Amino acid sequence: MTFQEFDGWYRARYSRTSSWLIATAIIIADFIGIMVSFGGGFFIVKIYYILHDNWGGINFKSFVTYWPYLPIFIMIFQIMHLYPGVSLAPAEELRGITIGSFMAHGSIIISRYIDNHQINPVSVSFFISFIFSTVIIMLCRDLMHFFLHRIKTKNIPAVIYGAGETGQLVVDRLLNSTRAGYTPVVILDDFSVMDEYRGIPVIHDTMIGPDIVKAYNIKMAIVAMPSVNQAKMNKIMNFSVSAFRYNVLIPGFFNVSNIWMSVRDFDGILGFASTHRLAMKWNLAIKRALELFVVCIGGLILLPFLLIIAFLVKITSPGPVLYGHKRVGLGGKEFRAFKFRSMVMDADKQLQKLLASDPALGEEWDKSQKLKNDPRVTKVGKLLRRTSFDEWPQLLNILKGEMSLVGPRPVTVEETKKYGENFLRIFSVKPGLTGLWQISGRSDTDYMERIAYDTYYLQSWSVWLDLWIIYRTPGQMIWGKGAY
Repeated sequence: MTFQEFDGWYRARYSRTSSWLIATAIIIADFIGIMVSFGGGFFIVKIYYILHDNWGGINFKSFVTYWPYLPIFIMIFQIMHLYPGVSLAPAEELRGITIGSFMAHGSIIISRYIDNHQINPVSVSFFISFIFSTVIIMLCRDLMHFFLHRIKTKNIPAVIYGAGETGQLVVDRLLNSTRAGYTPVVILDDFSVMDEYRGIPVIHDTMIGPDIVKAYNIKMAIVAMPSVNQAKMNKIMNFSVSAFRYNVLIPGFFNVSNIWMSVRDFDGILGFASTHRLAMKWNLAIKRALELFVVCIGGLILLPFLLIIAFLVKITSPGPVLYGHKRVGLGGKEFRAFKFRSMVMDADKQLQKLLASDPALGEEWDKSQKLKNDPRVTKVGKLLRRTSFDEWPQLLNILKGEMSLVGPRPVTVEETKKYGENFLRIFSVKPGLTGLWQISGRSDTDYMERIAYDTYYLQSWSVWLDLWIIYRTPGQMIWGKGAY
């Protein structure tokens, strides 16, 4: 497509290039989340007083009168770089909301103590509000992103440099994401033979960045050309990309995936510094303490439900309730991962017959080590697999120290070949009951994507990333995307 042809294409589809609409929508979501948190705190305190035969104490509906506190939250969230709310790393967003909410709620409680010289029921309500605020605000943000996506609100236009594998990956992620905030409007590449990719026009000229900025006031450029030689890249950056107000340089897909990366100066030579945080004993201790706390508390809450599942498995299919499947864990060491049995007893023998009789099934098995419509799965097993309830007995593996709550997907010995030279790096940590792969499509992802997710997790680990994955896991279980 020529620049002249692109002009008509673009003007027919886009008129807005700023982020004000998305930022406003996220602020509204935060307003709602904060007020719901306030209401929850006041409601719990009110219930406490009612149970203790004190119908006074606090007026539940009075939480509405505290809306003037909302600007405090918005100002602190702005300081935490939570607006306009696009292209935020999930762990960074979770950390910003938690710390910002703590500071805002803390300032309210302290100011009320200074005025009243006591911790009164209203102050207790705000403390309870803080406890629930992070999850509630995150949920409100997720719902707002989903709403904007469903009504097909136009995201912020962005120019993509590069139509190769990395550029296509960026386009795919931006088009498929409900949270990225940017939408590709044109791809610039000197050497591509494509005229479009997924409906996005390709212009074979990387030097027209200034013309695009002048004509359409597009502010964001995303450079995804890791294979271009240094001289060519310098020219593109200096004479084209520099015209944009903001620009992002995407490295090779598997080379750099660290959201906590920092810049170091070696006497005028800049380098990107990162740390393998899960190689530090202190971080491993923190991770272990967090998962034991969550598993112990969650296990007690889930125990009645787990007993019901065990009963259903037992009465609907002959055989044991639990099944120990050999998996590969830390450093390649094998262990038995416990699951609720979801297949008939002679599943292994039936598998060999199925694969021998149907080449298409054999190809599907080789791709993901799973069959989408597996006849060996029982009726109860189908429900358990769709919701991932069959994996809950792996809480025992976590308590035994064989698995983590969050980590790479545990794999079979046969699957290790799919990881190639990435295997030792990925399994330098314990596999997890949940992880980035599990909340990002599960069986619908191929091995290259799984390796990418696991690499991202290893290089970007933090407590906040673990907490975000735990936060997203229940929703993934309910929707059952990619589970079979």
